[in-house]
Amino acid sequence: MRPGELIASDRGARASRPDDLSQAWTVLEQVMDPEVPVVSVVELGIVRDLDWADGHLRVTVTPTYSGCPATEVIEQDICSALEQAGFAAPALNRQLSPAWTTDWISASGRERLRAYGIAAPAGSSNKRSLLGEPDVIACPQCGSTHTEVLSEFGSTACKALYRCCDCREPFDYFKCI
Repeated sequence: MRPGELIASDRGARASRPDDLSQAWTVLEQVMDPEVPVVSVVELGIVRDLDWADGHLRVTVTPTYSGCPATEVIEQDICSALEQAGFAAPALNRQLSPAWTTDWISASGRERLRAYGIAAPAGSSNKRSLLGEPDVIACPQCGSTHTEVLSEFGSTACKALYRCCDCREPFDYFKCI
């Protein structure tokens, strides 16, 4: 490196513009979760914060859980989408505390899950819910609450497999975490 050259992280650095953060949120609303491709990373609540630091957009992300196999893909998708939208070298910060919970899924995200055939998390991730009655899981196909657990393990680690006792259709349930 010669004197006066920029280090790699400084390439493309610039002052923030008034609409940068809202534009970045708009871009991220189009980045879909690779395991549930109808819900964006914003709707899932994975993107915690956006700010501008040292001439670059900084994105704070909390994975759904520490062992999620899609975490690195999601982070790459976030950076690629932002770079394609003109944000040079966005900085990604993985924040593990506080841990992500299904309470962070937006109302629109819950509706998209249901329309896709996945029952959205019922109840709360609050530990007190462990002491009460089991949550009522509605079938995303017909709306019946007469459902049963087939397996605590569904198509991904964050889902369980249920069946509707009325329409007899199996469906994934996005577990409360």
